[in-house]
Amino acid sequence: MSDTDTRRLWIAYGQAGAVGSIRHDADGYTVVMAGADEAVGTYESLDVAKGALSSHLKPGSARPEYREH
Repeated sequence: MSDTDTRRLWIAYGQAGAVGSIRHDADGYTVVMAGADEAVGTYESLDVAKGALSSHLKPGSARPEYREH
């Protein structure tokens, strides 16, 4: 049996372009805002990570569109 390392990446797009990303690996779903040097945090599910990313946008911002890469 082989050891499979599955990683996935979602980019969050707002009206002005990319606003952040969510990377999934063995540790969970890690949120990084566009232009940031450090992650916002790592979460147990994609839905929680999306909520965390949205909470770091400017007040009144529309919820971003997520595209898997």
